[in-house]
Amino acid sequence: MSLPSLSRVAAPPDPILGLAEAFRNDPRPDKVNLSAGVFVDETGKTPMLASVIEAERRLADAATTKLYLPIDGNAVYRDLVRELALGKDHEAVTSGRALATQTPGGTGGLRVAADFLRQTGAGDTLWMSEPTWPNHPQLFQAAGFRIRAYPYTDATGRRIDEEAMLAALGQASPGDIVLLHGACHNPTGVDPSPDLWRRIGDLVEERHILPLVDLAYQGFGDGLAEDAAGLHELARPGAELLVSTSFSKTFSLYAERVGALIVIARSAADANAAQSHVKAAVRVNYSNPPAHGADIVRTILADPALRPQWETELAGMRARIKDNRRALVAALEARRIPGDWSGIATQRGMFALLGLDAHQVARLKDEHAVYVVGKGRINVAGFTQANLPVFADALAKVVGQG
Repeated sequence: MSLPSLSRVAAPPDPILGLAEAFRNDPRPDKVNLSAGVFVDETGKTPMLASVIEAERRLADAATTKLYLPIDGNAVYRDLVRELALGKDHEAVTSGRALATQTPGGTGGLRVAADFLRQTGAGDTLWMSEPTWPNHPQLFQAAGFRIRAYPYTDATGRRIDEEAMLAALGQASPGDIVLLHGACHNPTGVDPSPDLWRRIGDLVEERHILPLVDLAYQGFGDGLAEDAAGLHELARPGAELLVSTSFSKTFSLYAERVGALIVIARSAADANAAQSHVKAAVRVNYSNPPAHGADIVRTILADPALRPQWETELAGMRARIKDNRRALVAALEARRIPGDWSGIATQRGMFALLGLDAHQVARLKDEHAVYVVGKGRINVAGFTQANLPVFADALAKVVGQG
């Protein structure tokens, strides 16, 4: 017996993680990496939050065992993250028709959602925005879905083409799934207005399609409650949907892989039945979740002192991202780089899309050691006073020369 023949041909590198590896191997001293979605402080380091350090100290002092968790994770954690997304008094929470499952990161939540849907007879068509996070299509295709795209932004890449988006989703068949970014759209940073969220909710209801909300950045846009407004519009009385959450960014717990999948069903009985299938999907995937990162989140959210401390730290990260956006626009305009960049200042979350072509992206990397993704997706949270001028100078040379 031997390995399959295709295993002897190297797979193409991941469009984001592969760039990170190339960046690490780049010997040039002034290199700039804006490809990876991680928050950095002014020193260029990804910080550990003080609330996280204190939670870990408490956990270490109280540790008594490393036993497996239940398949769906720690019960207190599940309740707390459900309340964070929906609100403690939301009807879906108080009625018991929303149940959470602890997962290894938001990616784990999305994969569990995909497997749950396929194993319980969902339709095989899933709609996602164009553009979207590069791992979205790979993840859902691997689970057996047929991917259809709905247009998201107009030609500028900085405004939602509402009519084109709704027209495309109006072609969805009953039973189709639509993947929506709950807040801080990746890669554009452009989110639906309250009115558009209402229209999306109406369309979902009329077409009998199932929303799957990727809520990876709650709190990185305008605030915890504000960033959940779109989700709340979809979670109408009796409405059914899935929500994948992640705490990698908002707790700066990238390495711990902390997330959840929330199933909102028509009734508490349906939610409990669905939860049994979610647990079956988990069991044949990773069996049960890792504990440490979720224990940190649980400790912080449940503590009357640590939670406000974390919310203050989260607000500080959010403010830094907004300051970076304004500084980026000022730098691009000062260099008279062709294009209207002003919209970047009012976008939300970590990412912005510059609308570059493949040649320009390659020139940034090859000639200037500046690493960006795809059509010029940049991590705005990755700018510092040291690297922003380097980036802006490089972009001026690449865009200004055509």
